[in-house]
Amino acid sequence: MQIDQIELYQSRIKLREPFIISLGPLEWAEHIVVIIRTTDGLKGYGECSPFMTINGETVDTCYVVGQLLAKVLLGKDPLRLEECALLMDKLIWGNSSIKSAFSIALYDIAAQEAGLPLWAFLGGKKDKTLFTDYTVSLSSTKKMAADALWIKEQGYGVVKVKLGGRGEEDIERICAIRDAIGNELPLRIDANQGWSAETAIATLKALAPCNIQHCEEPIPRWDFMNLPTVRAQSPVPIMADESCCDHHDAARLIQLQACDSLNIKLGKSSGFLNAQKIVALADEKETPMQVGGFLESRLGFTASAHLALSSKNIIHFDFDTPLMQTEDPVVGGISYGRGGEVQVPDTPGLGAGIDEEFLKGKPCITIK
Repeated sequence: MQIDQIELYQSRIKLREPFIISLGPLEWAEHIVVIIRTTDGLKGYGECSPFMTINGETVDTCYVVGQLLAKVLLGKDPLRLEECALLMDKLIWGNSSIKSAFSIALYDIAAQEAGLPLWAFLGGKKDKTLFTDYTVSLSSTKKMAADALWIKEQGYGVVKVKLGGRGEEDIERICAIRDAIGNELPLRIDANQGWSAETAIATLKALAPCNIQHCEEPIPRWDFMNLPTVRAQSPVPIMADESCCDHHDAARLIQLQACDSLNIKLGKSSGFLNAQKIVALADEKETPMQVGGFLESRLGFTASAHLALSSKNIIHFDFDTPLMQTEDPVVGGISYGRGGEVQVPDTPGLGAGIDEEFLKGKPCITIK
């Protein structure tokens, strides 16, 4: 079997309202969709949602680099997954977002060829129920409290809250949210690198009574050497996100005892190969993990959900952003149930694709 055609599409989907984090606001979910076709008639789908302030990519850079990756993969055996990943890395450093879209499509093909759903191809088990959180964007205290109450009323079991402003303001935001929803539902907070180490410690100590499950990336990713100090003094467990892109980062963070848990995103790890290496490192130390994503559609998050079934230590799931988009062009894929329950396909491969009508008229290039 060989790869004989690769298509790249650009897609933009309006968000229901701006999604705001400490790194800035977003009004559109921007995607690159990759379709890989083989000489045996198999077709694999992949998707990425580049995030300029985190992985340094845009849809435009992904579209250009994607063409280079397609040319190097054309004619190669899509079942040689590690070889394909190494070819992409040898061609160009970084560019983890667009590489993840190719990785998802390649693993889709490999799992189809094996006759297995992707979660089983990854060595996973369907032995747990996935429930996504739902996120409150960074905004005024009043709006954030109202949004948290709406999330509670929709039946979600966990509320995630974006923070990363001045420490006093963030404490006020969480206190207002607790006044609105009570103290029963756990909160997950995400500073997206918005605090200094000193502010992080003071803020997290003040939030100790607020039933916080964990805090994601409290300080700048480059300041990871101070993360062990923050962790040691924080009453709230620390989760590494932007500072944990690939398995090298994970190994360093584990060695430094810098965090209590790791957040894996395929768009950070360049896809499944490195993500599985992170999982293996975390499993060895019984380190809890979360699987999340950026602003992918249900296509990208279907890939994330398959990964989430690959380890018992993956216990947190952050799959809410497709619910924030005004269009859903995905055929098949994960479905959302009551309270944020996420159902994962059992069909061979990824079990998700994109409606061809949606792709008509989108910027596209075919490499063959």
